[in-house]
Amino acid sequence: MTEPSPAANVAAVCADLMAALPSLVLDEERRTVRPGARSAAWGDPTITLRCGVDRPPSLNAGSQCIEVNGIGWFTEEVAAGYLFTTIGRVAYVEVGVPHAYAPEASALVDLADAVGSTVPERQACL
Repeated sequence: MTEPSPAANVAAVCADLMAALPSLVLDEERRTVRPGARSAAWGDPTITLRCGVDRPPSLNAGSQCIEVNGIGWFTEEVAAGYLFTTIGRVAYVEVGVPHAYAPEASALVDLADAVGSTVPERQACL
């Protein structure tokens, strides 16, 4: 998995998030990721999380987004499942969930507390 290289302030937020992530997502155990400073994975097929990614190119003011347990997410369907990227936070956190875990957005419930407690909101939604 490609490790994001964010600015120092975002990298610090990501370090806090990584320490707060749950050991289980959708009842799948966390897997070892290398280098893993800003990425995590659970299960097989793999649910992925990367912190400090770039803003998705297709995210704009008219994008359709969802909210799960108080966290806003931009949703993109990809060949293997869905990519969910946080909105309104100082760091973009991307979660990839394969179709095998449908409904894919359920994984976000297990991650909401960690994201909400470590990745501060920002003034601008995008």
